[in-house]
This record gives sequence, structure tokens and C-alpha cells, in this order.
Amino acid sequence: MKSLHLILLLLFGNFLLAQEINYSSKEIAINTLIDGTLLTPKDNTKASLVIIIAGSGPTDRDGNQNFLKSNALKKLAIGLTNNNIATFRYDKRIVKQIRKNKVDKNIMFDDFVTDAKAVIDYFKTNYAFKNIYVAGHSQGSLVGIIAAKNRADGLISIAGAGQAIDQVILEQIEKTAPMFTEDTKRIFGVLAEGKTTTNFPPALASIFNLDVQPFIANWMSYKPQEEIKKLEMPILIINGTKDLQVSEAEAKLLNDAARTSTLKIIENMNHVMVPITGGDLENSKSYNETARTLSPQLIDSIVKFIK
Repeated sequence: MKSLHLILLLLFGNFLLAQEINYSSKEIAINTLIDGTLLTPKDNTKASLVIIIAGSGPTDRDGNQNFLKSNALKKLAIGLTNNNIATFRYDKRIVKQIRKNKVDKNIMFDDFVTDAKAVIDYFKTNYAFKNIYVAGHSQGSLVGIIAAKNRADGLISIAGAGQAIDQVILEQIEKTAPMFTEDTKRIFGVLAEGKTTTNFPPALASIFNLDVQPFIANWMSYKPQEEIKKLEMPILIINGTKDLQVSEAEAKLLNDAARTSTLKIIENMNHVMVPITGGDLENSKSYNETARTLSPQLIDSIVKFIK
């Protein structure tokens, strides 16, 4: 009898799994640097495509890095594809380099823009999707804004900064470690001149390590508000009220600067796009909890925007 129960449970579980998966999955190598996963709805051969661009750091296609695993971007992709929207998410080039133990120390912010453009061009050339949208998360928002110009049919910014990265970091320093405010301003001044410096407090080494200063300088040369003004396409700007890294004010700056855009502020959604009902401790823990579901309003907002 126990064996029968086990068999029925397995069959029923497989049936539920089959019911949930209504899309096809394909691994695609865009070029030697970029690999990703294309999800295509089975009952919609003329779907729109959303290209998902990850945030800062060595973030993979699923939205994970180092010891932090939330699967946020994987959940976003599946959620959209279950709503008859194709998705493509890819590993940042540094992910592949780390896996091969061949990290390019000269990697620049511009390289991420180059990769995003290559992904858009690949799908425009090789596929016949109805429309192509770019959805950038966090740092990926600015990457997407720049790459989308004259290429994509629409832009979705999720937890993207409205100010240049030096201003964002400076505000964080002023709030959390005000004693380093003047040092931070001085160092950013040096970087703005195209120079580097070894004169920084040890406490700021994680931000101003000599190896990353050229990358920061390249990144801070782009002003998100100026870049989004250049876009002539539908734009959706999303932020959560529980985002510890990017405030609602940043989303509003982008919205004010865009030619035409829709602003969606989602109550209790945090930076990894899940609802948080508690305080900062719960919020921080969620960065490494794969069982959490994304905010339903996030998927709904994007689906409505596209359809």
C-alpha cells in the first residue's frame, strides 16, 4: 500500500510539474563572452521578447553571485514567460571569466553596454519576435538605457539609479559613514579627471580599490537622467518601497527625465524584487533565500506594459 501511495504521489507531482511548465527552454551562446537562456511560450510563436540585464558584480543569468542566491532574475523570466512573453537572460561576461579563472582586470562598464547591444542585435537578426524590450535591474538599468537606444522597442528599469554612480555612493557614505564624506568627494574628483589614486582610507578600499577605479570612472561618466532623455520608446520605471540599495527617489528622477514613461512604485518590494513585511534583517536575509516568490505586482506591471 505504501508503494502505491508513493507511485501516485510521484505521478501526481510530475503531472503538476508538467502543468506548470508551458514554455520551451534553449541555451544560446551570443558570442564567446555571453551565454544565456531563452524561454519561449509554447502557445505563442509571435511573442514579444524581454532581454533581462543583471545588476552589478559577477551576477549570473539567474540573478545570483558569490554566496548570495535568490534566483530573482530566473523567477522574473519564468513569470513573464508564463504570461506568454519570451525572455532571454544571460551571464555577465565576468561570470564566464571567473569560471575559467581568466578574469580581465581591465574590464570596463562600457563592456557591459557592448554585451547588451550584442544580445539585442543577435535577436533582431536571428529571430522574429513581435517586439524586443530591454529590462535592466539595478546597474543593468543604466546598461539597458544606453543599449536600448535605436535598438529596442521599449525599456523596463527595475531598481535603477537616477543619479550617476558617484552621487549614489556619496549619498550612501553620507548616511552610513559621514566621517568619510570629504575623502569620497576628493577621490571622485580624481577619478573624474581620468586619474587614479592610492590615497584613500582603508575603510573605503572595497569601493576604491586601485584595480576598480578605472571601472568606477567609466561608470560615473554616464548620467542616467541624461541617457534616458535620449530614448524615444515606451518606458516603464519600477522601484520598491523596501529597497535598501535604490530609493524611490531615484526612480522618480528617471521618470521626470524620460520623454514618456510610466512610474510604478511597488509597496514592500525590496531590491531582489520580493515582498518584505518585516524590517532590515528580514530584508537582508531575503538576498539568499530562493524559496521567496517575487512581488505579484512586478510581473503584473510588466505584462500590462508590454501587452
